[in-house]
Order: sequence, then C-alpha cells, then structure tokens
Amino acid sequence: KGYVPGVRENGGQYTHAAIWMVMAFAKLNDRERTFELLSLINPINHGKTPEDVAIYKAEPYVMAADVYGVAPHTGRGGWTWYTGSAGWMYQLVTESFLGIRREGNALVIEPRVPADWKSFKIKYTLNENVYNIEVTQQDGEFTLTVNGLAVTDKRVELDQVVSEPIHEK
Repeated sequence: KGYVPGVRENGGQYTHAAIWMVMAFAKLNDRERTFELLSLINPINHGKTPEDVAIYKAEPYVMAADVYGVAPHTGRGGWTWYTGSAGWMYQLVTESFLGIRREGNALVIEPRVPADWKSFKIKYTLNENVYNIEVTQQDGEFTLTVNGLAVTDKRVELDQVVSEPIHEK
C-alpha cells in the first residue's frame, strides 16, 4: 500500500523480479523467449526514438529499478541510480544469456542465445591473461574457440589454454 498503483511491486515492472523471470526462461533453455524478454527490459530499447525517450524519461544507459504500469506514467522508468538491478542484469546477460560463468579456475560456456545468432565474441581477462572467446552456432549446435584454438568441451580450464601470445598489451 506504500506505492501508488502501477509503481514498483504494485503493478509496474519491478526490475529485479523481471530479470529473475528472464533467468528462469534461460534456465529452461527457452532461448527465443529469453531473448524476447531480455529485449523488453533492456533500457537501451527505451531510447531508440524521441517518442520512446519522452515516455521512458530515464537514462537509457542505466537499469531502472522499476517501470511504471499505470497512466499517466505508463512506461516511465524510475529509481535508475539507486538500484541493484544493474548487477542482476549483468549476470543475466553474461551468465544466463551468453552462458559464460566462472567455476573455480574454469569458464563454463552454455549459451542461451536465439537460433539466428550465428556467433558472438567475448574478451575475458583474468590477471594479465586475455582469452579471446568466439562462440559459433550452426543448426542449434555451438562450437567454441579460445585464442584461436578449438575447444571441444563447454568447460574451459583457464590454466590449460595454450596459445601464443596469451598476454595482450
């Protein structure tokens, strides 16, 4: 009762929960739905046109804690610099969507990107070592290279990747 209708947990988009929901679809391996929902909550998509900006009224480069759901403020972002949602969004994109997570001294790579994503690249830095990761998708199957070397497992032991040079200036 502390919030007016349409704000935060009271009928608006409560971004923490929205992110956790998208993570759940990724966990279910519903890749198309994951991308669809990720696109809906991505703040950059609220700033594509002047009309979008006029509705959102928040920075499109900052995660809003909530997006209002009732007139006259429908679609307006709120609490943009006060939220932990940005950290959750980072986890959603890197771990749940792109599928890259750290487990001890290894990276486990299990992408949940849509079928029409043919490839993506990530530059992962650990200490002074740089790992250039390329994930390629064909017919729903993913192949992986790290520093130009083919990797046959989804688990990449960081101390076992050999290439010259591994250090990048």
